[in-house]
Amino acid sequence: MSSVGMRLVASAAGVAALIFSTSLATAQEPKAGNQRQPSAEAEGTKKVDEIAEAAKLLDGPAGQPECVWIGRRAVRLLYRDDLDTAFRHMELYDRFGCPPSHIQAAFRCIVRMGDPDPKASESLSARVHACWVNPATEVNLPAAAAAPAATTNR
Repeated sequence: MSSVGMRLVASAAGVAALIFSTSLATAQEPKAGNQRQPSAEAEGTKKVDEIAEAAKLLDGPAGQPECVWIGRRAVRLLYRDDLDTAFRHMELYDRFGCPPSHIQAAFRCIVRMGDPDPKASESLSARVHACWVNPATEVNLPAAAAAPAATTNR
């Protein structure tokens, strides 16, 4: 074979390999996209439902969707000790005309609940939502933790 023929065969083999690898990559993409889409849609619907629930239960500006969304994020960031980011969220919260006292009351509720049990299925987001909707939520502490132990001076 001549050198021109060898070059032609080599370039044809390279083009065929490139087309084959591209077709394999595109054949795998839709499967990965379809698996993630339903969970993202379900999570988005859950967030919308939580915001709508808060709007129904809260009177005034604390129930407005933008106040609920930013306020809950600020409370969650405060609890995780990410103060710089929490303060930036609280500046936005103030800019929208949302009541700062509601963040304080919701954060107080979260702190009173204490650290979540690692074995419990309840997440921090669920706690923040419960405290946002009703900051006066009663804390269910075990009797031993609620009553301080008696001490003696000896």
